[in-house]
Amino acid sequence: MIDHMGITVPDFDRSKAFYDAVFAPLGATLLMVVPPEYTNGVKVGGYGRDHPSYWLYEGTPPANDCQHIAFTAEDRAAVDAFSAAAIAAGGRDKGPPGLRLHYHPNDYGVFVFDPDGNTIEAVCHLPLGEGA
Repeated sequence: MIDHMGITVPDFDRSKAFYDAVFAPLGATLLMVVPPEYTNGVKVGGYGRDHPSYWLYEGTPPANDCQHIAFTAEDRAAVDAFSAAAIAAGGRDKGPPGLRLHYHPNDYGVFVFDPDGNTIEAVCHLPLGEGA
């Protein structure tokens, strides 16, 4: 249902390196960097698969306003790869990938903190063995 969304990050290049790594297992890449003449010199970039749907805006994030954002994974292996990539790229572990039965019987996901403390999640809602 979400067409696009964005977060403000204090260090665009650090966040870009992190999201380049964690989105690779989900099949998403940096699709667009908005030219600085359209952003008053602020670095802005959009990630996605077929269109930019997750945007990074360089700036000062609001105090105590960390976000939670969940990304769809095509299968459980992609959730595991997302987790490994996030930790390798400097994210902080918020627990291992696994079933979240309190949501539903096939909710397989992982939560990690990005470099700015936002909670990001990769989740697959398919039964074991189904997916890409």
